[in-house]
Amino acid sequence: MSPRHGADEGGSRFDSDPMAEPSPSSHPDDQSAEGPDPNGTQPPEQGGAFRRSPWRRVLIIVLISGLVLGLGAFGVLWFLTDRYLGNVERISDPFSGLEESERPAPATPAEDAGEAPLTFILVGSDSRDPAAEGPPTARSDVIMLMRISADRQHVQFISIPRDSWVPIPGYGLNKINAAYAFGGPSLLIQTVEGLTATRIDHFAAIDFAGFKEITDALGGVDVQVAETTSQGGVTFTAGINHLNGEEALVYVRQRKGLPGGDLDRVQRQQNYLRAILGTVFQQNLLSDLGLTDELLIALTNSISVDENLTDTEMLSLAYSLRGLNRNSLNFLTAPVAGLGREGSQSVVYLDTARAAPMWDYLQNDTLDEHLTEFGPDLLPEVPY
Repeated sequence: MSPRHGADEGGSRFDSDPMAEPSPSSHPDDQSAEGPDPNGTQPPEQGGAFRRSPWRRVLIIVLISGLVLGLGAFGVLWFLTDRYLGNVERISDPFSGLEESERPAPATPAEDAGEAPLTFILVGSDSRDPAAEGPPTARSDVIMLMRISADRQHVQFISIPRDSWVPIPGYGLNKINAAYAFGGPSLLIQTVEGLTATRIDHFAAIDFAGFKEITDALGGVDVQVAETTSQGGVTFTAGINHLNGEEALVYVRQRKGLPGGDLDRVQRQQNYLRAILGTVFQQNLLSDLGLTDELLIALTNSISVDENLTDTEMLSLAYSLRGLNRNSLNFLTAPVAGLGREGSQSVVYLDTARAAPMWDYLQNDTLDEHLTEFGPDLLPEVPY
C-alpha cells in the first residue's frame, strides 16, 4: 500500500462538491485558519445546510418519500425502522443483574433543561474479525462514556484506557477490559459506575472494523497527525492524510512507534471518530441520497445496543440531536497518573483526584462548562 498524501497533496472528494455551501476549511480537521480551541472543535457553521444534523436530513428525505408514496407517518416510521434500525443488533438487558440500591443516582440537570441527560457506555474492538457476527465479546479495545446533555446541545466522549488498573467487583484489582471478559456488559457497567460514580443509561457496542464501511461510504476521511509514522505498510505523513477504510483501521490500531503507546492509540480512536463526525457535519447529504442511504446502512450495521433502547426511543433521540454541530462534540480521556506494571502486565494508573471533579460535572451535567479545567485530558488538535 502506498504512502498517503500530506496536507498539500490532494484533497477530499467533497472539497469540490457543487451542492455544498462554502466551508472555511477544506478538511474537517484542518482548523489552523479558524483558531481552534484546545479540543480541536470548529467555530459554528455559517450555512443553513451545515446547521442541519445528518439525522434531520434523513428524516426530511424519508418524510418526502413517504408522502409521495401516500404512506404518511406510518410509512415514514416503517421505512426508517425496516431500512435502518432493523440492522441494529440488540443486546440482552445488561442492567437486569445490577442491584439498584448500589447504583449511582441519575444525573441532576438544571430544572429548565427539559429532558434528562443520557449516558451511554460504548464498548468496541479495533481488531475483531470483520467477518464475525454480533458485538465484540471477550475483549474490549475501546471503552468510552458518551454523555448527551439534557439540552441536547452537547455530547462528550470520555475514553477510559483499556489497561486502566481498577477494582472489578468480585475480582479485585485488574485491567478494566478484564471486566468485560469476566462478566460481559453487566460487569463492565458495574465496574465503570463504581469508578466514575456516573449512572449508565444505555450500553452500545461499536465495531471499528465495521466503521471501515462508514469511512468508504464517505469517500474516505481526513485525519491530522503530528509526526510521520508507518504501520502495516501504510505511512501516515505529518499533516493531513486522506484515509480509506482499510487505512483508517491501520491508523486506529497502531501503538508501536507512538510515544504514548496505548494512550496515543486512544487519542487516535477519538481523532478518527472526530474525523468521521466532522465529515458528516460538513457535507450537504441532501445532494446525494445514495451516499446518505449507504452511510446509514453502514452505521447501523456497526452498532449493537441494549434491548431497552427501543426503535421509537432511538428515532426520538436522533431527532432531539438535530441541532448538533462540530462545536457540540468534545473528546477527553479519564485523567491518567502514570504507567506501570502489575506482575507481568503493563497497566495505566488513573488519577482519581483529578478525575473526581470530572465525574462531579457529569453528575450535574455541566462538564461542557468546565472543559478548560481538563486541558491535558482533552483530545489535542493534532494527536500522534
